[in-house]
Amino acid sequence: MKYQSVFDIIGPVMVGPSSSHTAGAVRIGLLARKLFGREPEKAVIHFFGSFAKTYKGHATDVAALAGLMGLSTFDGGIPNAFNIAKEKGLDYSFIEESAIPEHPNTIVIDMYAADKFSSVKGVSLGGGLVEICEVDGFALKLSGESPALLIFHIDAYGAVADVTHILAKNKINISHMEVSRLEKGRLALMVIETDQSVPDDIFSAILSQPNIERVVRLSL
Repeated sequence: MKYQSVFDIIGPVMVGPSSSHTAGAVRIGLLARKLFGREPEKAVIHFFGSFAKTYKGHATDVAALAGLMGLSTFDGGIPNAFNIAKEKGLDYSFIEESAIPEHPNTIVIDMYAADKFSSVKGVSLGGGLVEICEVDGFALKLSGESPALLIFHIDAYGAVADVTHILAKNKINISHMEVSRLEKGRLALMVIETDQSVPDDIFSAILSQPNIERVVRLSL
């Protein structure tokens, strides 16, 4: 989808010099929420590079918070994100980071709940496009434009083959796949983008495989 201006994406209240600072921030927040699995009870949002310098004037803070609460780039409630967060009881804060990032429009969102924690790093590429480049310390490249599975698993022989076999047997085509690990034989992350959303029964079959710790499903 092509946009004529930032007005077409999130409305005049959110105007900035580019959609990188507005629509992109909403999408990063929304993807972070989906990866977390629910709305967090607490969030610490770190801005790097140009975001750290301009986030207040360009409403990047409002946008990221709105996405984290589940608002899409077209939601008219985006300008009221602070009030919505207060009503929901979401504890949030923003940090201006001085470290120089690889990409100037970088956000790291740390999300907390009573029983879990997750950290997601994303970059805004322009035109509302984004890339999630790190989840809980694992490097990846995830656009959010296609259905995807993030499969946290033990780095063991056959773990990847078990998953790909299930997808192949059910005629789920893989459009992109990557595997990363922090340490040999420990926890690893398999990222699989597919041409269609993975149904519940196939999702459950993957989750039940040996060495699978956790599966996150992203659907369009």
